[in-house]
Amino acid sequence: MATTIAISGKGGTGKTTIAALMIRCLIGRSKSAVLAVDADANACLGLTLGIEPAETVADLRDEALGKKADSGVSRVETFQYGMHQLISEAKGFDLLTMGRPEGPKCYCAVNNLLRQFLDDLSDQYGYVIADNEAGMEHLSRRTTNKVDFLVIVAEPTKMGRLTAQRIIELCRSLPISIKNIGVIWNRTDSLVEADGLNVLGFVPQDESVLSAAIEGKTIFDLPEDSPALIAIREILQRKLGIN
Repeated sequence: MATTIAISGKGGTGKTTIAALMIRCLIGRSKSAVLAVDADANACLGLTLGIEPAETVADLRDEALGKKADSGVSRVETFQYGMHQLISEAKGFDLLTMGRPEGPKCYCAVNNLLRQFLDDLSDQYGYVIADNEAGMEHLSRRTTNKVDFLVIVAEPTKMGRLTAQRIIELCRSLPISIKNIGVIWNRTDSLVEADGLNVLGFVPQDESVLSAAIEGKTIFDLPEDSPALIAIREILQRKLGIN
């Protein structure tokens, strides 16, 4: 069974970069590959990792929902086959992109298929890293049954602390198992404690990360002495117990 780490945070806090840094750090930590799940409607994780998916789960979900019963191919067959085709393979990790949230139609049956597929899929990986939007749309629809670590990325401001607390309150109301919840302060040079928040650590402002983004490079182009990369590696080891 994979260790699942869900990353959340308000847009613009750098959560996708944090997710990508974690993926880089976790590659090679187990005998299996890492599964990267882009569960943010504004899908950017693939670009950060150097992969551009051709299709998303949302596209497949709509296709399966529109499949007629007499078409000769069942929704289950369409969905199961299509899901395997959606996984983009790379060196040390695979990528699955969720796409936009649901529309006005009823997706219950298809989401049941998706949940079962993701649960079965996670058994094939050592780690699953899911990059979520702040509203946790995909998790709130219970497209996964358990999360080992929920990591909220925020800046250590009053607004950042308030946003983190609201995400925690939302996640505690979801019908899924979340074992541990913590906050990573991003783009700061100091550890700021906050009442009611389990602070995992901080990631400093890193010019190499900014330069990579401007030049269209990936997270794998960062040097080993990147301050952000070092900080994430230490958080994974000291706070999440991943050596």
